[in-house]
Amino acid sequence: MSAVRRARIQLADGAMPVVFSLAGERLTPEETALFRQADPLGFILFARNVGAKDGLRRLCEELRACVGRDCPILIDQEGGRVRRLRPPEWHDLKAMGHYGAMAEREGLAPALAALSRDLLPAAQDMRAAGIDVDCAPVLDLAWPGAHAGIGDRAFSADPEIVAALGGAVCEALLAEGISPVLKHMPGHGRAKCDSHEALPVIEESLAPLAGTDFAPFRALAARFGPADQVFAMAGHLLFRALDPDRPAGFSEAVVREILREEIGFQGLLMSDDLSMGALSGFGTIAARVSAALAAGLDIALYCAGDMNEMSMIAENYGRHGT
Repeated sequence: MSAVRRARIQLADGAMPVVFSLAGERLTPEETALFRQADPLGFILFARNVGAKDGLRRLCEELRACVGRDCPILIDQEGGRVRRLRPPEWHDLKAMGHYGAMAEREGLAPALAALSRDLLPAAQDMRAAGIDVDCAPVLDLAWPGAHAGIGDRAFSADPEIVAALGGAVCEALLAEGISPVLKHMPGHGRAKCDSHEALPVIEESLAPLAGTDFAPFRALAARFGPADQVFAMAGHLLFRALDPDRPAGFSEAVVREILREEIGFQGLLMSDDLSMGALSGFGTIAARVSAALAAGLDIALYCAGDMNEMSMIAENYGRHGT
């Protein structure tokens, strides 16, 4: 076990169970005031928030000062297309599909060795900046014919390879004090559209889903318990066989029967970004936060950095507690 501290990702007493975002590389006075008043659980950073190393470290310190505690700060540093810390300021990281292809071609051992070697400097970059949650690994399967939104973000179409390499990502991050996020539960790999733009509808029945898409999540849910400080993220997908009316993260039945019972994940569950186009038909941003928490997710994620929407979320939560 590394001596590096792990992220404190328990739900802080009194904190609103929402992860907020911000507009730029420095906090504005308006953002500072809102974050102090609203007391969100934590924050997520994007490329728009990332400048020089010293500036990013200072920003993380200021965000924690706003809420007066060592709150989690998240980032998407998957590798490949989805990495917010990029060269030349930061170490590079290949897409995870690179390591899956290596495993299929040469076997798991060399792929695991290469992945662990390449992840180390990326994890150290995050830790040095003050970031302690990485929204990775992607455990979705690389289904042929699916939308390219996942594409090489996925390791492989083979559930065993995905579970093995995804587990290695978790171990490497945890060893450096970074909490991983298993995503996009219960599986985004079959989607025929980009959930940033529209709601994917998955038509398969439960049996094939349980035997394939759910398998990497089930394997890592068994491998990492709540004490390991591992998040999971519920994807914005509608599974007709599970709930024909609501996407996974808004469905109490899917959260309870699939994510918790079938897959067996007992750690903290968070939504994907509630400002995404997949949810355009599900009310205001405040209504989406309420729906996610009412369905049984522990944390609602908001990524757009819009002051008006974050104020709406805070006001609604203050009135209703949900």
